[in-house]
Amino acid sequence: MNTAVPNTALLDKAVFRRYLELPQPENKIMATYIWIDGTGENLRAKTRTVDQEPRSPNELSWWNFDGSSTGQADGSNSDIYLKPVAIYKDPFMLGRNKLVMCETYKYNKEPTATNKRLSCEEAMNAAHSEHPWFGLEQEYTLLDRDGWPFGWPKGGFPHPQGPYYCGVGACQALGRDIVEAHYKACLYAGINVSGTNAESMPSQWEYQVGPCEGIEAGDQLWVSRYLLLRIAEEFGVQVSFDPKPIVGDWNGAGCHCNFSTQVMREPNGIVAINHAIKVLQTQHTAHIQRYGRNNERRLTGRHETANINICTTGIANRYVSVRVPRQVAEDKCGYLEDRRPASNCDPYDVTDALVRTLCLSHKEVPANVDDLKEVVPNRETVE
Repeated sequence: MNTAVPNTALLDKAVFRRYLELPQPENKIMATYIWIDGTGENLRAKTRTVDQEPRSPNELSWWNFDGSSTGQADGSNSDIYLKPVAIYKDPFMLGRNKLVMCETYKYNKEPTATNKRLSCEEAMNAAHSEHPWFGLEQEYTLLDRDGWPFGWPKGGFPHPQGPYYCGVGACQALGRDIVEAHYKACLYAGINVSGTNAESMPSQWEYQVGPCEGIEAGDQLWVSRYLLLRIAEEFGVQVSFDPKPIVGDWNGAGCHCNFSTQVMREPNGIVAINHAIKVLQTQHTAHIQRYGRNNERRLTGRHETANINICTTGIANRYVSVRVPRQVAEDKCGYLEDRRPASNCDPYDVTDALVRTLCLSHKEVPANVDDLKEVVPNRETVE
């Protein structure tokens, strides 16, 4: 264990609460600006005081930070701009205080390399008439401060997978306090969390954000990640979005993306769904490149994944790239589930890719499109 870093979980929360309950001046609001750093995966944040409660991000001014400390600028020209783009209620400071999701811009007002939101918003605006909806299934792993999975025997392993998925009990559900605190905080903040559950690997969990239309999917998922990291911080626990945090016979972590357009949700929308999957199969390599770092360690054809090299499909099949839920097949309308994105993906990049491919480039559906034939390899032979 790294003893040089204090365990924040040992700080006296009762003492902190005394100060949290102090009255706040009417004309002073704390606004915490949140942004994606140079890794494209990690979040940073800092807080400023504003003189009135903002009702929209347009009422907040741009700010800046030291980009040389976040991998986004050189020290000789280090200021990076923060542009507020979405605001949420702050479940930590409470009251009228806000969390502010931001885009990042270089000194010349050009977007930074990790600002994927700008392109995503352009795509969503262009496809607005299609009404693209997203449901994002964020999986993650809780780790102790030494990097070993939370609740696992030190230097050892728990029982094999089986009893942990949606499990109940002290030896099955590891870290539930963090999960439920996060759930409540998301709802308070205004994040459209639709559910949560324990995953197949012990100490691994999932929550779902959506349905959200357009750019809100990316905004809400990034802020929900911030909330998760902050809440785990208070418990002295780390959160990993690594797509394969533990090698061996353990499931990896993904961020499955459920996607639909208005025509897919209408009667006989299965025709549009089948066409969309055929298009995705032709664009597989391009999408994989945008679906998260180190995803090849997860997409092996085992542990409820497809092989990263081919795009497969099937009904109610969790060993495929793009799954059609059984209820959708029966109702002949609904949505598709893209199971390829990794847990560390940028949701702006994923949703942007789907909309540009399915709404802006290949949106015309042939009138005589055939029912989709499942392309499902034998998972026992796909390594």
